[in-house]
Amino acid sequence: MGAYHKGEAGAVFGLARTLFDAIEGFLRSDQAAVMSHADLEERLQADGRELLRQLFQGHLELRALREQRQDVVVGSDEAVRTHVETSERGLMTVFGAVRVARLAYRGRGMTALHPLDAALNLPEEKQSHGLRRLAAEDASQLSYDNTVASVRRQTGDTVAKRQTEELVVRAAQDFDAFYEQAVPAEPTNPRDLLVLSSDGKGILMRPEGLREATRKAAEQSQHKLEGRLSKGEKRNRKRMATVAAVYDVAPYVRTPEDILQECVPHATRAVRARGPGTSACGPASRNLPRW
Repeated sequence: MGAYHKGEAGAVFGLARTLFDAIEGFLRSDQAAVMSHADLEERLQADGRELLRQLFQGHLELRALREQRQDVVVGSDEAVRTHVETSERGLMTVFGAVRVARLAYRGRGMTALHPLDAALNLPEEKQSHGLRRLAAEDASQLSYDNTVASVRRQTGDTVAKRQTEELVVRAAQDFDAFYEQAVPAEPTNPRDLLVLSSDGKGILMRPEGLREATRKAAEQSQHKLEGRLSKGEKRNRKRMATVAAVYDVAPYVRTPEDILQECVPHATRAVRARGPGTSACGPASRNLPRW
């Protein structure tokens, strides 16, 4: 895509420029001059988010203006689509809601294709990838109710709880194609060490996700609270999740001097402070390394 034409930029970014001037005018005003920093933060957070939304919207409009019409579009079904019309879809971003105008290529009995959607890598659902990532990151630490509240504070828009749950589930999906194309790397040096590292963590599961014996044991226990598990009630409700990594690394051989080098610069001061018979790392009789 070439450089933006000044006339095009003025048309699509006019609202953003007007909003920026309004924000600057407010900051120069007598009203802003007597506001506390906290009030200014709150005001600029809302106005700044709206400015970013307008800039994003302007860019999308410019992309639509510069989209080149194609004679035919062939989809993955190998079907040729020759009928072209304009269409529009919504997109909920981390800055707020925007509209995406683009060309739609259709054929009789065929689903429409939108090349600009592919160029923008738009998701099928309304929520953007950035919004989905934000929801997934918060959901890994918070409850869904608190996640909804956190997303609203950060974006200024509300995503329904059920939609938030669906976004998190989509973000947690694995990609089989990635593992199919992954090729194990050969060691670069036969003298390198082959390292296997693994770790496990018990993850609290829903009842249907437990093994049969564990689920039966969980059903026989009594709950102290109705809404959540209290301390000590997570037994028989977990499954082990294991993460492993295999890699090669060049061996690093250390000498006694390497191990004790951190003590050397402080040796004189440590001996003076502790008195005779001591070393920089503690009493000489106890802290000498053994090999």
